[in-house]
Amino acid sequence: MKSVLLIGLGVFGTHVAKKLNELGHEIMGVDKEEKKVNDAMPFVTDAQIGDSTSVAFLKELGVGNYDVCIVAIGNNFQSSLETTDNLKELGAKFIVARADREVQAKFLLRNGANKVVNPEMQVAKWTAVRYTSDHILDYIPLDEEHAIYEVDIPSDWLGKTVGSVDIRKKYNINIMGVKHDGRTNLTVTPDTMLNTGDTMLVLGEHKDLHKCFKI
Repeated sequence: MKSVLLIGLGVFGTHVAKKLNELGHEIMGVDKEEKKVNDAMPFVTDAQIGDSTSVAFLKELGVGNYDVCIVAIGNNFQSSLETTDNLKELGAKFIVARADREVQAKFLLRNGANKVVNPEMQVAKWTAVRYTSDHILDYIPLDEEHAIYEVDIPSDWLGKTVGSVDIRKKYNINIMGVKHDGRTNLTVTPDTMLNTGDTMLVLGEHKDLHKCFKI
């Protein structure tokens, strides 16, 4: 369990709060709007109404005591940038900041953010991959070159074993798991059968995945 300071309780921030709560972390939620704070109360451990661009306000929160500080402000980049800079100056251990554009990400990283997330860009990439192929069910980018895909098993592989298909040798792709009835088996061996209705989690370079599964 980690202690998290979550600044910005709009739509994105609230989704983050819900997931952090689900994972069992301690969350201090912050927003300058009372309604947003009240709406997020079921998902946070504690909450404060305040302006995160105020150094005095952040000092009162004791930002250095949190394992992670997440700046989820989405409608005011100036406030996001000032908040990130203030957190860094006050000794925050690890800062994650939201950006909507690449230029914003660069400024945030220069002003104290350890990591930057761009939810719109990430969802856009996922949507483009997911809904332009009939057999791609999910997509997790790992870096510029590698990704994990959940894919339907090609019809000519059904009834065969992982070893007989041997896509590692042919395409340099690893089968990480096989899903059946919504449950994932991550203990994949050469004898694991590929059956009708199953899907696979496969890991590899984009170019190899595209070639193998005709993406």
